Amino acid sequence: MDSCLQRLGLSALNGGAFDGAWSGNGDVVESISPINGQVIARVKQADAGDCERGIARAQEAFLKWRVTPAPVRGETVRRLGNAFRVHKADLGRLVTLEMGKILAEGEGEVQEMIDICDFAVGLSRQLHGLTIASERPNHRLMEQWHPLGIIGVITAFNFPVAVWSWNAALAAVCGDSVIWKPSSHTPLCAIAVTRIAEQVCRETGVDPAIFTLLCGSVEDVGSRMVEDRRLPLISATGSCAMGHKLAQQVHARLGRTLLELGGNNAVIVTPSADLELAVRAIFFGAVGTAGQRCTSTRRVIVHESVADALRERLVRAYHDLRIGDPLDPATLMGPLINRQAVATMIHAIRRLKREGGTVLSGGKILHSDIATVLAIEHLADEGGPFLPEDDELLREDAFPGGCYVTPCLASVTAGLSVVREETFAPILYLMKYRDFNEALAMHNDVPQGLSSAIFTNDFREAELFLSAVGSDCGIANVNAGTSGAEIGGAFGGEKDTGGGRESGSDAWKNYMRRQTNTINYGKDMPLAQGIHFGEDPAK
Repeated sequence: MDSCLQRLGLSALNGGAFDGAWSGNGDVVESISPINGQVIARVKQADAGDCERGIARAQEAFLKWRVTPAPVRGETVRRLGNAFRVHKADLGRLVTLEMGKILAEGEGEVQEMIDICDFAVGLSRQLHGLTIASERPNHRLMEQWHPLGIIGVITAFNFPVAVWSWNAALAAVCGDSVIWKPSSHTPLCAIAVTRIAEQVCRETGVDPAIFTLLCGSVEDVGSRMVEDRRLPLISATGSCAMGHKLAQQVHARLGRTLLELGGNNAVIVTPSADLELAVRAIFFGAVGTAGQRCTSTRRVIVHESVADALRERLVRAYHDLRIGDPLDPATLMGPLINRQAVATMIHAIRRLKREGGTVLSGGKILHSDIATVLAIEHLADEGGPFLPEDDELLREDAFPGGCYVTPCLASVTAGLSVVREETFAPILYLMKYRDFNEALAMHNDVPQGLSSAIFTNDFREAELFLSAVGSDCGIANVNAGTSGAEIGGAFGGEKDTGGGRESGSDAWKNYMRRQTNTINYGKDMPLAQGIHFGEDPAK
């Protein structure tokens, strides 16, 4: 672990603020690994003064960066992607150490960074507008796209590097600077990535403040970014509750938001489905990243004719699941991020039982003494929210062996209140349907609308699922699971998921301002809509 940290430029104590120079005048926090509850390293967070300096420096860098030709900006991003290639193994290992996802997923997340950099390089030569037919003679109507400004990026713990890259790579080629506030659970990942970006910028002669970093509290950093008019766009990933609050604050100053919030993703399994294919997709979607993806599969809506067969296959898969150290290549599921996540999961399982659901498999705390288990379960029974006096119980280093659980597979009926909520943990709800329209109604009857899937060999069912009266989610797949989106498509969802779109397709337009232009190359001044002003209409 020490050699990995050293190769990434990390030490026992690290500055958490970067605006072209490293600093950090706020509190010192510990980065604790969910694998074993041990301290990885410490970080000096940004305080309010660091935040103000960071915003000022990012604005200064933007003013120079915006007039740099876009293909030249693309060259910096190309080199950034290559640097991530060089450091892929170490970055992937750090993601696993600090976040807890298995090593294959940690390296896969770094590959996403590489892929989005490649995508952005091509995009740097395609930031095109339109030429539009004008109704006026000797006039040309067109639109063009200009850099927007400083992009505030607030990321969550579950994808500690990839989500930043979705925003930063596109924003950079669009001519913007970026200020990154990472999750307090994964500051080392952010520092390591920013150090790589700093080196690339210095090698290409670019002001490294285009990639500013502010590890800090909500009060010192988050709220100040959200309320600052110098940041025209805030891109934030997190819970639906966080998104509702943030959107009100940003929109109050008429700023823009790009929100990637909660998901309550469902898979419909029809009578014609390939069950082996469906099981593999559901299994990965439900237990991958220990159920801590916004695209994790949380609900399975299965036709009653194949429900027993699907349930039996899933129970076997859950029974054989390898849980443990995510650095072990044989492991398929690592720990939850912290003890609060464990308590939240246990509380949700207690709720589903009270509401009439049945646990078919799992839902237990692993690698802990009985006193800790009882204390966590008591706290879960209290129902939350968790209070400051619970901090000692929820302290990660008080959890022997890490935050491990067995994933929960449960049988429920539609409409339970706990099913309508997103529990950010490996809980999968199975429910039956008879009629396909009933399945669609059950699928859409949740506040969230991120990812969705159907397994069917019936062409009509597949097309109906993808139609305007089918899935109401931003992502809808046929014979593919809810989790594992590619960077080429725009990523995001509807309803309480926030409506944002990141990564591929035309998501780049979020990071630019559109300008409509009219050019009159004639000698007359005709008005649109045939309006005559101050002259004889008969002429």
